[in-house]
Amino acid sequence: MTLYGGQGDPARTMALLWRAHSPTSDVPRARRAAPGPKQGLTVDAILDAAIAIADADGMDRLSMRAVGERLGTSAMALYTYVPSKRELVDLMYDHAHADWPQRYPLNEGPRTAVQAWADDLWDRYLRHPWLLQVSYARPVLGPYEQAVLESLLDVLHAADLPPDRLRPAVSALFHLVRGAAQTATEARAAAAATGTSDQDWWTERSALLSRLAPDFAQRFPRSTALAGSSSTADYDPVRQGKDALDGGLHLLLDGLFTDGGAAA
Repeated sequence: MTLYGGQGDPARTMALLWRAHSPTSDVPRARRAAPGPKQGLTVDAILDAAIAIADADGMDRLSMRAVGERLGTSAMALYTYVPSKRELVDLMYDHAHADWPQRYPLNEGPRTAVQAWADDLWDRYLRHPWLLQVSYARPVLGPYEQAVLESLLDVLHAADLPPDRLRPAVSALFHLVRGAAQTATEARAAAAATGTSDQDWWTERSALLSRLAPDFAQRFPRSTALAGSSSTADYDPVRQGKDALDGGLHLLLDGLFTDGGAAA
C-alpha cells in the first residue's frame, strides 16, 4: 500500500509540521498542559502513539480511533490537535526523523560521512518500515524530513562536489538507501505474510528449477555464477540488503569523489 503525503488540508498540515502559531491561528499548540494533575494531550504525544502503532502493526492498523485508544481517550478528542488521518500521516513521517543528526563529522573525509548518513537512513527505515510506504514522490515538507536532506548536502558541499553532480548524487543516494531498505523490509516480512519461510521458499523452487530446467546453468551461465556466490542456507534478507547497499555505495562514491575533482 502506497501512501501519498499532502492529502490533508495544506494550511493546517504545514502549520502543524512547522508548529507555526499566532494569536489568531486555529491550530493548537504542540504542547499544552491541561489544568489539574493529568497532563493534556499534545501533538507530539499523538504522533508518538501513532508511530508506535505503525511500528508494531503496520499502517493498515492505524486509525484515529486506534491512536485514541492507545492514549486512553476517544478519536474525537484528537481532532482538536490533528484534523484527520490524512494530516496525521504527514506529521508521523516527519516526526519519525525528529532526532536526526544535524551534522556529520568530516574529519575522516566525505566518504565516511556519507556512509554514516546512509547507515542512519537505513537504520531509520528498518526501525520504522512503514516510512517506506509513504511515497517520496511528494515530500511532506516538514522540518525534520528537511534536516535529513540538509545534513547530506552539508557533506557534499564540504566535498566541493561540482554543481552539475549535486542533484543526481543526492537522488542516487536517497534511492539507493531506500531501495535496499525496501527490499530488505519486504523480504523480512514475507515469511509472516505468506506463511512460508525464506529457507523453504528457496529450497522448494531450487529443486523445481533443477528438475524443470536441467539446462538452466548452460542457458544462463552468468546468472548461475552470480547465484553461486551466495548461499541460501543462511539467507538473511537484512544482511543481504545491507551488503548490497554498502557495495552500491562503494561504487557510487568512487564515481563521485575520484572522477570529478571532488575532495576525497
